[in-house]
Amino acid sequence: MSPISDDAWSPWLPSELADRLKHAAGVWYVVGGWALDLWHGTQTREHEDLEFAILPGSVQEFREILGELDFFTVHSGVIEHLAPAQCPPPHVWQLWGMDTLSACWRVDMMLEGGTSSTWIYKRDPAIQAPRSEMVRLNEAGIPYLTPAAVLLFKAKYLRDKDEADFKRALPRLDFAERRRLRHWLDLAQPHHPWLAAL
Repeated sequence: MSPISDDAWSPWLPSELADRLKHAAGVWYVVGGWALDLWHGTQTREHEDLEFAILPGSVQEFREILGELDFFTVHSGVIEHLAPAQCPPPHVWQLWGMDTLSACWRVDMMLEGGTSSTWIYKRDPAIQAPRSEMVRLNEAGIPYLTPAAVLLFKAKYLRDKDEADFKRALPRLDFAERRRLRHWLDLAQPHHPWLAAL
């Protein structure tokens, strides 16, 4: 099966994903730009995709719940179909869900290396925190990754949207979030330009 174009995105809204996953037993939460908007309480910009994270051991559960989608592994620019009963290879941490009827991508399912009780930053396992502190719920009950962790991921690339997300978030970050992000950046990217603002 050949995937559609990698830019053929028509992502669900977080509320649409949450409705489908409301009975899921495994850990899941929205990440990326949408996580910041769930924290803000409003959509602040357009989002080209919808990213959410799960634990690797829950892949089959979420694939079954989202049975309307065909999943593809995404690694180093290569998109490959993942058969329904097949587990992704150990080096793959990203799966895109394709709506074949509508010929578009709906979700970007990220596999993280933490546990049900511990959140672990995949780019540096030394950066960890209790999961209870890293995942919040918005007013509608949709789980999302906390701003400090989302911004830590965004800090690597400094794309225009990441810079805009940081500037929009900065005035709303409380002391604990600022301190946590500053500490993590000191560890991961000690010369990062955002440190001066924090």
